[in-house]
Amino acid sequence: MLRSSCVRSLVAIVLVCAASAAESRPIDVCVYGGTSGGVIAAVAAARRGGHVVLIEPGRRLGGMSSGGLGMTDNGATSTISGLAWEFYRRIFRFYVDPANWLHQGRHEFMARQPVIWGVDGPKMEAIEAQFIFEPRAAERVFTDLVREAGVTVVFGERLDLAEGVRRRSGRIHSIRMESGREFVAGVFIDATYEGDLMARAGVTYVVGREPNDRYGETLNGSFPFTPRAFPTISPFVVADDPTSGLLPRVLATPSGPRGSGDEKLQAYNFRVCLTDVPENRIAIDKPTDYEPLEYELLARMIATMKDVRPGPAKTAAVALAGPDRPLGITFHRLPNRKTDSNSGGEFGSDMVGASGGWPEGDYDTREKIFARHKSYVLGLLWFLGNDPRVPKEVREEMQRWGLPRDEFPDSGHFPPQLYVREARRMVSDEVMTERHARGELRVDDGIALASYPLDCHGIALYIDERQVLHRERGFMEKAGPPFPISYRAIRPRGAECTNLLVVSCLSASHAAYGSVRMEPVFMMLGHAAGVAADIARRGGTTVQQVNVAALRESLIADGQLVDWPAK
Repeated sequence: MLRSSCVRSLVAIVLVCAASAAESRPIDVCVYGGTSGGVIAAVAAARRGGHVVLIEPGRRLGGMSSGGLGMTDNGATSTISGLAWEFYRRIFRFYVDPANWLHQGRHEFMARQPVIWGVDGPKMEAIEAQFIFEPRAAERVFTDLVREAGVTVVFGERLDLAEGVRRRSGRIHSIRMESGREFVAGVFIDATYEGDLMARAGVTYVVGREPNDRYGETLNGSFPFTPRAFPTISPFVVADDPTSGLLPRVLATPSGPRGSGDEKLQAYNFRVCLTDVPENRIAIDKPTDYEPLEYELLARMIATMKDVRPGPAKTAAVALAGPDRPLGITFHRLPNRKTDSNSGGEFGSDMVGASGGWPEGDYDTREKIFARHKSYVLGLLWFLGNDPRVPKEVREEMQRWGLPRDEFPDSGHFPPQLYVREARRMVSDEVMTERHARGELRVDDGIALASYPLDCHGIALYIDERQVLHRERGFMEKAGPPFPISYRAIRPRGAECTNLLVVSCLSASHAAYGSVRMEPVFMMLGHAAGVAADIARRGGTTVQQVNVAALRESLIADGQLVDWPAK
């Protein structure tokens, strides 16, 4: 039997050969970014008969959905539809096959699976869709989708950030890669998490947080006074000695006045896949550039807690847990005794304050930010398993876990995708805002539904005028009922570019983006973008002139929900 890495290599060779063979064919739709939304956009356009090229700068399809985020954040499961729903049904079928259960049985997994986000075992079986999966499963499904649809996939090509977009008469004529390869197409779709193609095309966008008064919001601007302060935790390198300087990433001043805008971003991290299967586990080594001070605040927090212990084994385990205060990193259980490990509250795997240079950074800058985050997360895992200030019980539990040998073989078994929770956001004729998410405003040209709470991770660590440590935590607030996302939010203003659609970096305020930035939503927006691109190229129109009624009818025919009953 071929090993999984060999199978992936063969698939990659086939896709590259297909790309070479199709090089001379006119391209109807060119999708830049093989994220989950990019894959679905390409498949949607290709299934309608178009010649579609999907360019992925890396070597893996699926973005975060195949990059470690296996515990799907989905809001209301009933809103997931169209090709996104097909993806999760294919995931279900992947796990129906006994051959894909390598380290435990399906029934054992279902028995241990807690009720989280309404996607517990019984519901999976009833709807024949599964939202909890390994990275390898997601990559397999995404690869199958593009292959079956006849999408030409080009790996390892990055947009030339200096002169990579060539425009003619208000539209993109072609895009050029760093290698010199050029792609001419009728319609382009930017499906990257950063919005690089959008930005180079001259489309208006924003980075950071708008002031609350711009769109009549309450959550959008800064929160200079955190809901929780830590008066007993010193922020200084030498505890209680201001002359020793501040610990890493702690700012000397808070953000601006409450509700004011700035360019700060919520924290990034990695959704690390871990396993406790001995024969599949690679131990976490201490990073060569390990910086102990990065974990000093966590160590001091642990010292203040009376009860620190491993989380319960049957639920989404928390590596460190105290009374109502999860710390460190969470273990959401995936099939085959693996995890989707996310930030666990205060001073966890979210690297607060380190994401700021990513959206506008060049590739070298991003590589350095990526490396810093990777070192930080691996260092956190090593700290939890080895630092003597961590209780012995927790250290022993953490030492049972390591990186899985059968995941991410091309990147040292560590996720190659940084969790870019927010980067650029387009500003178009319709901006989705907190008021849409709360049901106060409603669009009439909906193409997909969002339903997740308004969610923003930590923004900054800082000290106040009394030199007390605070954390600007962002927000997590319940939204209203599921709300439609406007077609106008995925296409630019007509005066800026007439043949570009934008999936991940859609037109939304910082507050609303906290609800719409979920992988299922990106897939549904990708579905809409792929169909809209095909309608535009067939009709010889601009993306602004696409008949939205026809677009919505096509999406509905594909099984996608575009509206939700108003209250």
